[in-house]
Amino acid sequence: MTRSKATAVGFVAVLLWALLALLTVGSAPTPPLLLNAICFSVGGTLGLIWTAASGKLGQLRNVSWKIYVFGTVGLFGYHALYFSALRLAPAAEAGLIAYLWPLLIVLMSGLLPGETLRRGHLVGAGLGFAGAATIIAGGGTGFQVQYLPGYGLALLCALTWSGYSVVSRLVGSAPTSSVAVFCVATAIASWGLHFALEDTVWPVGALGWTSTLLLGLGPVGLAFYVWDIGVKQGDIQMLGTSSYSAPLLSTLVLVLAGIAAPSWGLALAAALITAGAVIAARSSAATSRRDASNTSGKG
Repeated sequence: MTRSKATAVGFVAVLLWALLALLTVGSAPTPPLLLNAICFSVGGTLGLIWTAASGKLGQLRNVSWKIYVFGTVGLFGYHALYFSALRLAPAAEAGLIAYLWPLLIVLMSGLLPGETLRRGHLVGAGLGFAGAATIIAGGGTGFQVQYLPGYGLALLCALTWSGYSVVSRLVGSAPTSSVAVFCVATAIASWGLHFALEDTVWPVGALGWTSTLLLGLGPVGLAFYVWDIGVKQGDIQMLGTSSYSAPLLSTLVLVLAGIAAPSWGLALAAALITAGAVIAARSSAATSRRDASNTSGKG
């Protein structure tokens, strides 16, 4: 698979995450850990079925247990920290801190072998973060000292997902099918914590179950498989910057569904995120041209 195609595959995850808010609203009032458990059970089971159908089940036996621990900590850790942060701090401010992960991916990727961090990547990521901040903090009340524990967990959340995404590049030999095991292990951990900490409230009616199953199929299922392909084989800096389109697309989906109202802030966010993506894309293209030139020169 070419680098550009892998990047496009990885961006499918961003599109799927844009549906996360809408489907989460539809799944109410199911508590977060139970929702996590159901969704990862669906995503993990389908991943194992796909792996078996493609004759790659044997690959899973050759994957180191350390990689399984790494992947499970990444998926489960991110969601556990995210849900906990939103319980201990206002959603707008905690969500904004948690959404530092695309910027952190861009910054951390400069440490990877074969990657070059250009000024355009930094500018693009900064504009993207400004756009995301415009959306997420739109209904916020400002940072307050009593919510510091929640803010701290949100920062750990951002560090967890960015670290998982970047380090995944270093364990690129692990097949994408291993993500199915990550999902199953995350589901098991979520079930255990749910029964220990939450009251069981199942999805209500056709809307609730449809939303929950779609979450497991897409934003909390397929998204992790295509993201794995993108961060391992694609342009990780471009993926990091383009990830800021997720909150923008998510808000647009809520507007179209009649759950949120359009605003000038949304238009400003769209302009910032689009500008950031264009600048980052140009930097990535310049890097690709330079690499191609160096390769042809050596030949």
